[in-house]
Amino acid sequence: MDVLYFAWVRERIGTGHEHVEPPEAVRNVADLICWLAERSPGHAEAMREPAKLRAAIDQKFVPLDALLGNAKEVAIFPPVTGG
Repeated sequence: MDVLYFAWVRERIGTGHEHVEPPEAVRNVADLICWLAERSPGHAEAMREPAKLRAAIDQKFVPLDALLGNAKEVAIFPPVTGG
């Protein structure tokens, strides 16, 4: 699956996109975040506080407990504010 990172998440990881193949134990977005945190120190820093992250699966906003299913793309980003 493709994982997209935005804003300070992207800055801490050092890339805006990567292709990953998580293990079968990674079933939902929260599991994915925990698994990604183990990839590098930048990932660990970006994923340190999952409650401060938001996600979208295949361009639809989802809660962190949303199942990944056959997701092709997961986006991870900080809360979006408008004005």
